[in-house]
Amino acid sequence: MTGTANMYANRPGPGSHVASGSLMVAKEARGAGVGRALTTDLIGWARRSGFAAIQFNAVVDVNVAAIRLYESLGFVTLGTAPGAFRHPDEGDVGLRIMWLDLR
Repeated sequence: MTGTANMYANRPGPGSHVASGSLMVAKEARGAGVGRALTTDLIGWARRSGFAAIQFNAVVDVNVAAIRLYESLGFVTLGTAPGAFRHPDEGDVGLRIMWLDLR
């Protein structure tokens, strides 16, 4: 496996117009464009499905490669919950909420 993604409405009911998703890239596949392909597929799916935006609820603050990728595709950081993720090597680090407006 090189990577995987799932895509869904971020919240039910009044929040269902915003998409979200989870993406993972295998360690040995990093840097090969897998994350970009998965993310652009997610963006395309959200646009075709009529979502107004995409919100990532938990981007680990020390995952610089993912943050740079998302920012290069137009995502912005809305905020960071400090210490909300217990990283096995880095200790408690922040979790970002990232947003892409599709309107």
